[in-house]
Amino acid sequence: MSAVSERLPTFPWDKLEPYKATARAHPGGIVDLSVGTPVDPVPDLIQKALVAAADSPGYPTVWGTPELRNAITGWVERRLGARGVTHRHVLPIVGSKELVAWLPTQLGLGPGDRVAYPRLAYPTYEVGARLARAEYEVYDDPTELDPAGLKLLWLNSPSNPTGRVLGKEELTRIVAWAREHGVLVFSDECYLELGWEADPVSVLHPDVCGGSYDGIVSVHSLSKRSNLAGYRAAFVAGDPAVLAPLLEIRKHGGMMTAAPTQAAVVAALGDDEHVREQRERYAARRTLLRDALLGHGFRIEHSEASLYLWATRDESCWETVAHLAERGILVAPGDFYGPAGDRFVRVALTATDERVAAAAERLSPNAA
Repeated sequence: MSAVSERLPTFPWDKLEPYKATARAHPGGIVDLSVGTPVDPVPDLIQKALVAAADSPGYPTVWGTPELRNAITGWVERRLGARGVTHRHVLPIVGSKELVAWLPTQLGLGPGDRVAYPRLAYPTYEVGARLARAEYEVYDDPTELDPAGLKLLWLNSPSNPTGRVLGKEELTRIVAWAREHGVLVFSDECYLELGWEADPVSVLHPDVCGGSYDGIVSVHSLSKRSNLAGYRAAFVAGDPAVLAPLLEIRKHGGMMTAAPTQAAVVAALGDDEHVREQRERYAARRTLLRDALLGHGFRIEHSEASLYLWATRDESCWETVAHLAERGILVAPGDFYGPAGDRFVRVALTATDERVAAAAERLSPNAA
């Protein structure tokens, strides 16, 4: 066994291949609801901004152009309700997964340091701790953790995979506890603009953080809200005392967002209309899939935000995966996100209207 394989968990998606083959064999073709990758076009104004910046022969800067930092600070104040945000409070990153995977290493964590993340969670939180050779653990309520040696606390609201949203009071309580014990909080808020039955709040909101960004950083992505997964466009915002060293480390590592992508992000953050239109697409797909799943005997928990439905038939998640694959529908088994998900599946809203309609038809009582 290689040193790398000892440090990392088995890549889970390979286990889905036989079920994908079954779904592909369906006469109407596969409906792939397993991965949350956008399928809708990149908005035209963003494409135009990218093309206009295509002649970029020089190296971009890790901190980004002043225009990019202005766009980020403006969005953070307008959308998150934060106050007094300056360029020192923001840092562009090369997609949010890169940040999640390498943050513990960039923070200098290692053996004896602890990283904590939700019991049901995006697997890359664990990967990041493993890459740094730090210890890691899951939680139901982070304030019940032993703070000794806890150096990094991940929050994720809205949650991937469950769509659960942490309310303002809960976030306030967690931030206060973390500050009391000197624990750094990184809040993954990549689905914050996709609330359906709840209005997600950022840790940077003054009602949560008291107007101070000490010890807190929020993580945001343009992958889902602007269909920019292919652009690798994201940023962090929060405590300058945390971001300044990260900026220096990332300069040494050459972790810079491509110049055309920076220009595209400026356009994306300055326009709210395309986000509203994309939300409407997802809302329609969510309603169709939710009703179809409920009519097929599923129960849906949480799912008040994000791009997923967290669904169960009260059986092994792999039985459910097989059941849906026979109908040409591929979903993600819940145990990809931790043992606590072993009776759930994650159903993504990221398929075309035609494919979502096909899935709903196959789940209907009248389907063959």
